[in-house]
Amino acid sequence: MSNTVLFPPGVSRPPDRAAARAAALFTILLMLFGGLFFSPAPAQAATLGVGYGNEDLWLGSFSAHGRQAYCMDLDAVPPWGNTQHPELETTLDSLTSTELARLNYVMGRWGESQDPNVTAAVQMYVWDIADHGNYAGRGGDAHFITRVPAGAQGAVLANLAAMRDAAAANAVANPSVSLSISMSDQYNGQLTVSTNPASATGTVTLTNATFANGSSSASLGAGTHQIVGTPPESAPDYQITAAMQAPAIGYGAGVDLFYTPGEQRILAAASFEPLAATAKSPVIPLDFQPVIETVVSAKFVQAGDVFTDKLAVSVTKHSWIKVNGKPVPALAEGTLYGPFDAQPAEANAPPQGAPVLGTETLTLTHPGNYVSPGTLVAPESGFYAWVWKIDKSKQGENAKYLTDSFTDRFGRVAETSITPFQPEAVSKANGRLVEPGDAVTDTITVSSTNGAWLKQNGDLIPVVFEGTTYQVPGTLPPLQGSEVPAGAVPIGTVQVTATGPGTYESPEMILPDAGFVTWVWQVKKASQPEWVRPYIASDWQDDYGINIESHSVRWPLTITSEVREYNVHPGGRAFDRITVTGFPDNHPDFEGDGYWGPDEKELTHTVYGPFKTDAELTDDLDLETAPVLTTITTPAKNGVYDIGYTDDDRIQPEEPGYYVVVTTFAGDDRVQPFESSPADIWERFYVPDDKQPLSVITQATPAAGVGEEFDDAALVQGSKIPKDSYLVFRAYGPQSPDAEPVCEAPFFTSEKIPVTEAGIYRSGKTSVDRAGHVYWVETLYGKDGKVLAEGRCGAPGETTVVTDTPPKTPPTPETPKLPKLPPELAVTGGPGFPWLIAAGGAVALLAAGFTLWFGRRLALSREQCGYVREEDEGIEELMKN
Repeated sequence: MSNTVLFPPGVSRPPDRAAARAAALFTILLMLFGGLFFSPAPAQAATLGVGYGNEDLWLGSFSAHGRQAYCMDLDAVPPWGNTQHPELETTLDSLTSTELARLNYVMGRWGESQDPNVTAAVQMYVWDIADHGNYAGRGGDAHFITRVPAGAQGAVLANLAAMRDAAAANAVANPSVSLSISMSDQYNGQLTVSTNPASATGTVTLTNATFANGSSSASLGAGTHQIVGTPPESAPDYQITAAMQAPAIGYGAGVDLFYTPGEQRILAAASFEPLAATAKSPVIPLDFQPVIETVVSAKFVQAGDVFTDKLAVSVTKHSWIKVNGKPVPALAEGTLYGPFDAQPAEANAPPQGAPVLGTETLTLTHPGNYVSPGTLVAPESGFYAWVWKIDKSKQGENAKYLTDSFTDRFGRVAETSITPFQPEAVSKANGRLVEPGDAVTDTITVSSTNGAWLKQNGDLIPVVFEGTTYQVPGTLPPLQGSEVPAGAVPIGTVQVTATGPGTYESPEMILPDAGFVTWVWQVKKASQPEWVRPYIASDWQDDYGINIESHSVRWPLTITSEVREYNVHPGGRAFDRITVTGFPDNHPDFEGDGYWGPDEKELTHTVYGPFKTDAELTDDLDLETAPVLTTITTPAKNGVYDIGYTDDDRIQPEEPGYYVVVTTFAGDDRVQPFESSPADIWERFYVPDDKQPLSVITQATPAAGVGEEFDDAALVQGSKIPKDSYLVFRAYGPQSPDAEPVCEAPFFTSEKIPVTEAGIYRSGKTSVDRAGHVYWVETLYGKDGKVLAEGRCGAPGETTVVTDTPPKTPPTPETPKLPKLPPELAVTGGPGFPWLIAAGGAVALLAAGFTLWFGRRLALSREQCGYVREEDEGIEELMKN
């Protein structure tokens, strides 16, 4: 609290308190120094100081021993003699303590002034108090003011009045200062300063505290002042002390007396010691508040690896306390929550029932950086969030040093580690048994095999799965293994983006070739969007050759056959040559493996008939109800099979009519089922009666590639074929498959092919340079060019489909020699009349050599005309034998 000192008008302010204090201290030091090393200074005469008049009549101060002093005795002679050093007097003559205090106050405040208007007033005040009787007896203020020039008298009297008022209000006989400290808490408190008089001020210095402005010292008066404790670093407790020194000049009942023997006594302000006071707070026990901020050592932690957390420890209250020089330990506990399938929301506390992986503890002894022990291992995919706390109740006897418990927030991103998930798939091929050219798909069931499928921003993280189909080397099912064999040929790769666990169907894949095909699925981090890659644990690939992930692209059979006879008399025998291709080379040796079934062992050749007309022999013939002559089996493997030559495979019709050989294969897990067409003209024969009508049935090459040769064949049947008949084949196109067939301008016309008897006649080869449908029309002419029979444009069996890609043709087995005809061979072939057959037999028996020679020549002639009969080949074979 500040004190305002009133100065009379025109009176200069007393010396600055700090300067006065410094001067006093300097004087004291000089006095001490002089007392130690020098003899006492000799007395000296006083001289006129500041005032009005001269040595004869003076109103103002005297100067003695470096100070200004004032006459006390009006009737004494001036102190021109040897004035002694001043001495402190607390009793003087009959002056009361109040009068001494007022004298001291006025001289202390204004006694050193250099203004004569002030010193003159001080002298009048001193005489009025110290020698009041004489002062008043001589006329008092009115008398002595006359010593002052008229122009200054008003100022002197005004100063004198002000001094009297100030002394009455502020002069005290017993000045004092006192201090007290009270604390609101460990750091904030109040310093109370009490002074007597109330206007006294001094310098207060604090220890272990500061004032509100941050300074540890201040010049203060009476009042209450806020202080803030500043305890020593790491101290467990502390005290605040305050010390005050206030200058004593002008305060107290006493004066300094300058004695001059036999002469005037002069007075100056008392040389009292400065006022002083101290205070201490009670011992203040301290505590501190450690806090923890953490950041995970690694954002992504693979399953099986350890989690570690980096802790940054700081103190938000006081500093880390030490006891007996050792830091107080604080036990911190970290709880790792998880796994969660997504980043948990930040909150003050974990949600109720949140999963806990485990806890770790750390003993903290200082602010700074720590790393968690790393005892917790990532068990599965997920998000794992740390929460660290310091529980005051678990600190034992050190709990008193902690301000409170501390708990970190839950779900902070910086405190969350992610264990990537491992997406994998289990697949099942759609279509166990398929054919070349089929489009297939695979169904994959995807999941995370090491825990949750993770989410990002609320959505399941998408994962790209790649499925590759491989053509399995060889013809047997694949062997399951972790590696793709070197000989496996990739067919193609598709992608499926899985948006979470579940079942997905792959895009279609075309399987062009026969054999086994197996899927291999994989997840490659490099194939994922860049932001997804860190969330995937590692690349994954399933096994090669898993049976349920495989297709059998069943081999298509190609079976061509041709009966040796087209007309067979009742009781005679028919013969057939069957060429089988398309089986795997090791068919039918595969016995199955538990998933894939064993090979079927046999082909079945059924001779259906008799039928009254060849019109019944169509593709939609009901074989279940058709009449059966006989059934013959051959091995289900590639080769050329001649049937009808032994008693076991005898084909011997007894009734007139049309017959056809139909070859069937039931199919197995490696080879497609097969059934030849009842409309196949190469597989027909006829047991004639006397009235077989003339007919022509054709069968064109069904398919060919651009630039590949193809042809047409016609089966001519009838009991009587006109002499000099001939066939002409015409081909039209290629035309669009979607357009109506048009047969107007042929691009191919065959030669005239002579027709001498029942049998099959070929058109000759041709080819085209673009894809489309080629329509064949055959015409049988008589000798005079009359049309005896003609095909229909676009008729079934008369179309060759030409494609850009030539169909694959299986290798044709080596054709063996025809077997020898059985000795009891019935009359076969020929023009078809029984009497003619008998005559031919007789001629054969009488002139075998001539017959053989003639038959050979006839065969050569027919071959040159485009007609080849298998019996002619048989004759050639017989001639060789």
